[in-house]
Amino acid sequence: MGCACNKNKKQWQVVADGGSGRVLFTSTSEATAKAVSKRYENSEVQEKPKEEPATAEQA
Repeated sequence: MGCACNKNKKQWQVVADGGSGRVLFTSTSEATAKAVSKRYENSEVQEKPKEEPATAEQA
């Protein structure tokens, strides 16, 4: 089983095309994500959605 050290930590993504494009960068620091987003025209910073753990039925 993997480590759960970051299970409750928010992650921030820089997403291209105003939030509808691909993910350009991911960070645990919102300030860093905002700084990186300034490098990309029309990019947006948003919180990374939580991934649901796989259940036995899905595996």
